[in-house]
Amino acid sequence: MEIFSYEFMQNAVAAALLASVACGIIGTYVVVKRIGFISGGIAHAAFGGIGLGYYLGISPLLGLIPFSLLSALGIGLLGKKAKVAEDTAIGAFWAAGMALGVLFISLTPGYAPNLFSYLFGNILTVPRTDLYMMAALDALIVAVVFAFYKEFLAVSFDEEYAEVSGLNTMALYLLQLALIALTVVILVRVVGIVMVIALLTIPPAIARKFSRNLRSMMVLSGVLSAIFTLTGLWLSYLFDTASGATIILVAALAFTVVHLVFAVTGRE
Repeated sequence: MEIFSYEFMQNAVAAALLASVACGIIGTYVVVKRIGFISGGIAHAAFGGIGLGYYLGISPLLGLIPFSLLSALGIGLLGKKAKVAEDTAIGAFWAAGMALGVLFISLTPGYAPNLFSYLFGNILTVPRTDLYMMAALDALIVAVVFAFYKEFLAVSFDEEYAEVSGLNTMALYLLQLALIALTVVILVRVVGIVMVIALLTIPPAIARKFSRNLRSMMVLSGVLSAIFTLTGLWLSYLFDTASGATIILVAALAFTVVHLVFAVTGRE
């Protein structure tokens, strides 16, 4: 328990819990709607925002927010309005975002910054200021989902019926992508851009096995995400390993064990 006397460890625990809130809620929609690939595209395209932040001399997270939101809306509009194949739109934004990030960093005067923590995560280095931003984004995500819970429920399970019922499914879809973008911003400091998609999908995928409705799936997903991040955090501190990778490996191990048990017992 003495490790929690350090401020950096207290910040890491707070970041893990804050990330779990967004992951549990938004990850559930990602899994139910099967848009994990879109989430990965938004995450990688957001790298341009990190480069922009360094170039402007501001916090990379402040550059991440507008860049990830624009990438999410761009992918959604190209796929739905311009009739561009979804995987093509994702690939274009994925590559362009990464390229812009590299370009901005190369144009930044002085030595190139160490981007390891943003690419692969380092929860042990999360500063107090980032925690405030993560908490604000969590509050925004919870408020939006609470306000549009029934509408999101309808478009998640039967988009055609929702459209016939008079819902603006396009606007709701773009709003969901925007929430995914904000969740990506929160998770980047925990597991990094490269592994965001894993933490967005693994806890909800496990929770789906034990849930009867969307609300319980969100709660269980959030709890599992907290367990995985805190366990990975403790193991990374104990064995001096990369925190982001350790968290994902803990989640992946749990995912494998749960699905193997269900396969052996013949349960769905």
